[in-house]
Amino acid sequence: MDPLFQPIKINQMEVKNRIYLPAMHLNMAVDFLVTDQIVDFYAERAKGGAGMIAVGNATVNEVAGNSMYIGAHKDEFMPGLTRLSKAIQEGGARSVVQLNHAGRYSHSFMMNGKMPVAPSAIPSRMTRETPEALDLDGIKQTIADFAESAERVKKCGYDAVEVLSGTGYLISEFLSPVTNARDDEYGGSFENRIRFGVEIMKAIREKVGPDYPVMVRLDNNDFMEGGQRADELTEYARILAEECGVDALCVKGNWHEARVPQMTTNVPRGTYAYLAKNVKDVVDVPVIASHRIHSPEVARQIIRDGFCDMVAFGRALIADPYMPEKARTGRENEIVQCIACCQGCFDSLFQLQHVKCMCNPKAGYESSKAIEKTASPKKVMIIGGGPAGMTAALAAKEKGHDVTLYEKSGKLGGQLYLAGAPHGREEFVELAKDLTTQLKLAKVDVKLNTAVDEALIDQEKPDVVLLATGAEPITPPIPGVDQPHVVQAWDVLLDKVSVGKKVVVIGGGAVGVETAMHLSEIGTLSGDAIKFLLVNQAETPETLYKLATQGTVDVTLIEMLDKIGAGIGKSTKWVMHQDMGRQRIAISTGTKALEITPTEIKVQTGEEVYTIPADTVVLAAGAKPVNVLAEALKAKGIDFQVIGDANGIALAFDAVHNGFDAGRNI
Repeated sequence: MDPLFQPIKINQMEVKNRIYLPAMHLNMAVDFLVTDQIVDFYAERAKGGAGMIAVGNATVNEVAGNSMYIGAHKDEFMPGLTRLSKAIQEGGARSVVQLNHAGRYSHSFMMNGKMPVAPSAIPSRMTRETPEALDLDGIKQTIADFAESAERVKKCGYDAVEVLSGTGYLISEFLSPVTNARDDEYGGSFENRIRFGVEIMKAIREKVGPDYPVMVRLDNNDFMEGGQRADELTEYARILAEECGVDALCVKGNWHEARVPQMTTNVPRGTYAYLAKNVKDVVDVPVIASHRIHSPEVARQIIRDGFCDMVAFGRALIADPYMPEKARTGRENEIVQCIACCQGCFDSLFQLQHVKCMCNPKAGYESSKAIEKTASPKKVMIIGGGPAGMTAALAAKEKGHDVTLYEKSGKLGGQLYLAGAPHGREEFVELAKDLTTQLKLAKVDVKLNTAVDEALIDQEKPDVVLLATGAEPITPPIPGVDQPHVVQAWDVLLDKVSVGKKVVVIGGGAVGVETAMHLSEIGTLSGDAIKFLLVNQAETPETLYKLATQGTVDVTLIEMLDKIGAGIGKSTKWVMHQDMGRQRIAISTGTKALEITPTEIKVQTGEEVYTIPADTVVLAAGAKPVNVLAEALKAKGIDFQVIGDANGIALAFDAVHNGFDAGRNI
C-alpha cells in the first residue's frame, strides 16, 4: 500500500491521506478579509486531492501582521473565513487555519504606524526597527487573543486550528535567547522562555474543548547564531504534546533571518526531514515533515523510513494543484514539479504582490486567467521551443486552437538548460522536461530540428504566429575579444568548451554569476564522496569543507556596475552571494574590461588600470533578442506577436507568463 494515501487520525479528525498543504502567506487578503482570489486558490488545491489544507497565517490581533494577511481577530472576518472553509471541504480536503503573531517581523509602515511588539526591545534585522517589549498585561492579552481567535476559527467550521510557533515570529522570539532578554517569569531559563507558548496552547485547548484538533508548526533548529538547536526544541515539542494537549506537530527549521537556505533550489529535496524525526522519536502524536519535499517519491520514502507520519507540500501544490490526485492514480510522470526558483512565490511577496508561480502561470489567477474553449479555432504557428513558446502552445491548445510548435534544435526547453547548468540549479532542467511532457499530453504537434523561414510560413498558411525565437549572447566590443581563448558563457554552461586554470568572467549579471559558480565547482568533491570520507573519518570536518567548496579553477568575476546579480531574485541572490564567498570567487565591481591579450585581461577600476592573468576569458555581457521574421509577417498581413526574450530580455518567470498570456488571448 502507498503510505502517502493511507488515512490518518488527528484527535477525532480523520484525514484521507498523508498530504498536507501548510499555511503560506499569499498577499491576497484585503483589509484582513478573505477574497474571491483566496477562495479560488484553495478550492483548486482541494479538488487536486490534498488531504488537509491550512490557510493563513491568520492574525490574532491588530499588530500580529499587516492587512494583506487573513484576519482571525474580529468577528467581522468570520463570514469570509466560513466561506473559505466550505470551499476547501467541498473539494474533499480537511480545512485548517494557522494562527500567528509576527512579533518583531511586523513593520510599522504596514500597520498604520503601530509599533511591532516582542519579548524584548531588540532590533529586527528584517525590518530595521526596534519593537516594543510586551509588558505582563500585554502578554496575558496576547495569550487571550490566540485563544479567542482559535474559538472563532472553530465557529467558522474549520476542522482544526494550528499555531505557528517558529520562523522567528512572536512565540519563537520568546523561546530564543537571541530575542528574549527578559528577567521575569517569561525569560531566562528554558522553562521560563517556553512559558508563553505553553500558556497559549493551554488557553486554546480550554477554549476549543478536548475533541477539537489542535496543531503546532514549530522549528527543530532555528539555525540562528546563539539560537536553539534540537535539544531544547525537541523537549519543547514533547511538552506541547504531553502537557498542552497538542494533537499534531508540523516540524520545520529556520528563522527568516537565518543564513541557512531552506527553500531555494540548491537545497536537496527532503534534507530537513531529520528535524521531524527528532520530534517523532519523543512524541506519540502525528508528526508532519516539511521544507523542500517536492515529489511524492521523496514524501513516501521519508514516511516509510520513519521520519514522519505526514508530509507538508507547500510550493509543490502551487506548481501543480493536482499533484496528489496524479500520484494516487499512477500518473506521477504528469506532475509539474516546483523547481524552488522562488521567482513567483517569495520574490512576489518581497515586492508586495500576491503569490504567483513560474511553473504554473495559473497560480493566483485561478479565475481571472481561466481558459474557455474558443468558438472560432485558428491555425496557430509557434516558432521557438523555449519556455515562452512551450507555455504559449499549451495555453493556445487548451483554448481549442490547432497548434504547431517549431523548434530549430533537437530538444525543447531553450535557456532553461542554461539556467539548470550550475550545481544546485539542476531543477530548471526538470521544468523543461515537465513542459515537454505537458505538450505530449495535450497532443500539441511539435516539429523539432525545423528552422522556420518564409517558405514554410507560406506553405503552412497560419492564421496566427507567435514568435518565441529567444535571444543570443552579446559579444562586447573589447579589443582582443576574437581570440580563441575567449568564449561565451552559454557555451561554458552547456559544456561545449573547456577552460584553463585561471578564468575571468566578464559580466556580473545572472548569467555571469551562474557561470562563475559553475566554474568554481570544477574539482570539488561530490556529496557522495564527502559522505564516504566523513563516515570513514578519513579527513577532518575542516578538510572536508575545503574539499567541498574549493575547486581547481581560479575564477574572477568583473562587473562594470557597483553591484553584481542584476536579474537574480531576492530570495536567491543572498544564497548565491554566500556561495561565491565560500568558493573564493574573486569579485571586482565597478570594473571595465579594456583589452584581452593571450595571457591576461587589462581592466580599469576607478582610476586604476591593471591586469588579471587569464587562461580563459568568458563573456557574460548579456543577451539580445533574436527576431528575424517579424517584418516578413507584417508584410504578409499575418496576425503575429513577439513573445519571451525575442520581445525583450527578462527572467524565465516573465517568459512563461508572457507566453501563457499570448496563447490564451488568441
